[in-house]
This record gives sequence, structure tokens and C-alpha cells, in this order.
Amino acid sequence: MENFELQKTDLLARTGLLKTRRGEVKTPVFMPVATRSAIKGAVSFQELSDLGASICLGNTYHLLLRPGDDLIAKLGGLHAFMKWDKPILTDSGGYQVFSIKKKKITDEGVYFNSHIDGKRFYIDAEKSIDIQHHLEADIIMAFDECPPSKLRLSPEEKQSKMKIMGISDEALFEKKQNRKLYFKVKKAVERTTSWAQRSLDAHWKKYPISLSPTARPQIFGIIQGGCFPDLRAISCKAITQMPFDGFAMGGLAVGEPPKAMYEVLDKIVPTMPEEKPRYLMGVGTPTDLVEAVSRGIDMFDCVLPARNARHGLLYTWNGTVKISQKKMETIEAPIDENCGCSVCKEGLSRAYLHHLIKVGEDLGKRYLTIHNLYFYQDLMRTMRKKIETGSFQPWKNEILEQWQTKTK
Repeated sequence: MENFELQKTDLLARTGLLKTRRGEVKTPVFMPVATRSAIKGAVSFQELSDLGASICLGNTYHLLLRPGDDLIAKLGGLHAFMKWDKPILTDSGGYQVFSIKKKKITDEGVYFNSHIDGKRFYIDAEKSIDIQHHLEADIIMAFDECPPSKLRLSPEEKQSKMKIMGISDEALFEKKQNRKLYFKVKKAVERTTSWAQRSLDAHWKKYPISLSPTARPQIFGIIQGGCFPDLRAISCKAITQMPFDGFAMGGLAVGEPPKAMYEVLDKIVPTMPEEKPRYLMGVGTPTDLVEAVSRGIDMFDCVLPARNARHGLLYTWNGTVKISQKKMETIEAPIDENCGCSVCKEGLSRAYLHHLIKVGEDLGKRYLTIHNLYFYQDLMRTMRKKIETGSFQPWKNEILEQWQTKTK
């Protein structure tokens, strides 16, 4: 039995049905991020379900550190722990581990210190899969190395390196830095390929490949390669030849401009198997979601809707709203009169929400988070409908122009 049913296409944009052991998920889909088995902003899982979420994401790295995957396993897995009965996807922990400054990367795995108490940990492909099995996720990710999009240097570090290298020409220095980055990303691609096979081997030891994907956790492979087209192509070919249940694009939205991300998608997505779900990790803004769906992506996750809500930035069909701006303090209208979220339906005014944010009330962050998460789900519902009716392309052009001209 296949785990993905492609239902409708509009050029490259597509709708489908992702089938898991805990139910079906309509795609394209946005997965809210429950980093430590909670949605930041004090949104309950019942509320998350009510606003339309059909799947959410848990963070392997953070759950390993606290409370620990062994404890979660003893308590019945993440679903029982969180009281969420719909599908859960867990990342491999790779992004968080490789974001830590003090770490030691080898071809076998990674040594790192906890950001909480400095305790030393080791994680590799087998360990990552084992942790995700303990968490009882419905979709797990192969362990990968997520390289940076660029080698970040402070102005002082840059000048120091140029002096040591005897280079005065900044253009020449940047060329050498880009070459250095290329080989760093190339090594990450090689490790990711090796670790992908090891991840599969570890997964099949517990869940035989003969099992239907709706009777076991599914496992997705991750394509790396940064913004280098040749490395992305090499990674895509290697990873998609392996028997994964789905494929993800990793290492994007990590500092590169949106245009560079779209160019990678333009080149790589058409070469990904169309019969498998395609997941763009860690993305993104509403504009990014629309652009990526138009290029054939099915699944997304990002902390932006909740994070930006906590900082007073709201998403609406008429562009963004900065609720902390002084002009909001007397506006009686809700965030968006056409929004179906509980905050807007109850008629809570921008003036009231402005007040809550200005005085630092947690209730304000909660209301804004509910609104943004609802908007993201509504955006995905709308895109599915537009694809189904064959009207996605003109709608895309119209909505992107609207967001550019009406952002407040």
C-alpha cells in the first residue's frame, strides 16, 4: 500500500493525501511546531485541532535533553504524553545539533554539549532513529548534517583572516570563502548520504520494510547541498534512490535570500519522485509557502507564526499587522474581520490586543498565536481549494501582489 495519493495538479502545484498509521493528512499541509511537546504561546492541543491542524512536529534534540526519550517511552510515547491523537513528525535532531557552536563532527556521529547544563552527548544515525522510535512518532527523519548557507564572519574576523591570508581584495577573499564553503557542504552531503543508509538500516531492524507504511512509522530522507546546484543534484539522486517513504529538502531557509531558495527548488523538486510526499523543512513565511507550493512542495513546518505572534507581528489576507504600533491603540476592529479564528470571531479589538502586548500580558501572546496558527491553516486550506479548482496560478499572482502592496 502506498502512503501518498496524488489527487490534483495545477502546473507543478499539487494536492494529495498522506496516509499514516494515525490518520490521513491533506496536502499541501503546514505542521505547527511543538518543540518540547508544547506549542509556544500556551495554545492547547485541543485548540490546535480546532483551528484545523492535522499533524504537528516534535523536536528530537530538545526532547532528548528534557524530559528524555526513555521517560516519554515509559509514559506511552508522545501522543499519550501530549494527549494528541493525530500524526506527529519528529525531526532527526541534526539541525539543532549542528547549530551548536561547541561540537565535534566525525563520519560516525556528533559529540555535543547540552545548552542546558553542559552535559556531554553523542548522537549518530542509529541513536537518532532509536530516540524517534521511543517517541513513537508517525513520521521520523533520517539523521543528516545541515551545513550553513554561508561562512559567517564578523568584520573583525574577516579583516583578521584577510591579513593572515595576505589578501587585500575583498572579492578575492569572498571567492575563497565560497570555495571553502563548497567543500564543507560537499562533505555534509557525503555524510548525509552515508547516515541516510544507516538510518534506514536501523529503522528496518525494528519495523520490517514489508510492513505497510500505514502500519508502522514512516521514514523520510533528507536532501542537502546548500545553494550549490551540482551538490543538490548529487544529494537528490543518492537519497531518492533509497527506499524512503518521503523526501525532504533540508538546509534551506538558513540564511540564504528567498530567491536563492526558490532557485534550488526550481532545479531539484522536478527531479524528486512525484509519487512520494515532498517536505520543505523549516519554511517559512506565507509568501514562501505559496511560492514553494507552486513549485510542487507538499509539507512545511516553521516556528515563524508562533514566534512572530509573541513579538506582535500578525499575518492577515491583507498583509502583516504590527499590533504594537501606536496607531493600533484606538482601533476597535479585530485583527481581520474576515478571519475565522476564535480571537477575530469574538471581536477582540486591535486596541485591546495592543494593550495586552504593551503591558506584557501572556494572554496577548496566546491570542496572537491562535490567530497566526489559524491563518497558516487557512492559507493551506485555500491553496488546496485553488489547486482543486484549477485556479491556483492566477490566485498566486494576485495574493502575492496584494501582500506586497498592503502590508501595514
